[in-house]
Amino acid sequence: MTVPPQAESDGGAARSRTIPEASVARLAVYLRILGELAQEGVETVSSDELAAVTGANPPTLRKDLSYIGSHGIRGVGYEVSPLLHQLERVLGLNHRQAVALVGVGNLGHALAGYTGFGGRGFPVAALFDVDPDLVGIHINGILVEHVRAIPEVCAERGVTIGMIATPGPAAQGACDLLVSSGVRCILNFAPVVLQVPGEVEVRKVDLAVELQVLAFHVARRHVAEHPPELNGHGVNRHGTNGHASATRSVPLMDETSSEGLS
Repeated sequence: MTVPPQAESDGGAARSRTIPEASVARLAVYLRILGELAQEGVETVSSDELAAVTGANPPTLRKDLSYIGSHGIRGVGYEVSPLLHQLERVLGLNHRQAVALVGVGNLGHALAGYTGFGGRGFPVAALFDVDPDLVGIHINGILVEHVRAIPEVCAERGVTIGMIATPGPAAQGACDLLVSSGVRCILNFAPVVLQVPGEVEVRKVDLAVELQVLAFHVARRHVAEHPPELNGHGVNRHGTNGHASATRSVPLMDETSSEGLS
């Protein structure tokens, strides 16, 4: 992510700064916590305090904030309100980011009905599907329209971000329609890898894969808490040592095992 000069706090330097993707993700977390602190009336926060509630370590937090030109005040920390507004500028939240959602099945319907997006600066402006039982209904006050209307509706409503929650086979087609309408940022919930032009940014959220990763940690913890019984020669009843058995007992699954979400 490249921060434009006007987003910096160092007097409008002529140069721009590139922020690592990992830091961008943490900046979004810092923003959420700063928003909560501002609502509570907190005026300043130290790097140690902010790091503790965001899960980062203080040096990493200070490094992340240095990318946007914020270095805090020695002995005081960071002023909550100015830092909050600075992060909003850097993350592009100081202006409206209209969102279009394609696919309003089970997952999509839940996403469409979630009011938190608008509160965070991402109002859902358009909904699309191909199911005749869904096209024409209203979800959270928004009319569900047929996907063939994507180019016209997205251009008309100034959509900047697209979310795809279709079954896997339909995702690429939905993506192509969004891109053709001028959308350059896409959040993909479908279990497929989308093919997009180089100027289009895609973030993938595969819930099944995330659950599989958690299953790995559950299995690993189970093995650690209940190691296989060994005989006097350090061999378990399967004829292998305990470490090897523990390693093989954890099922490793990849993304291809995920099913479509609708």
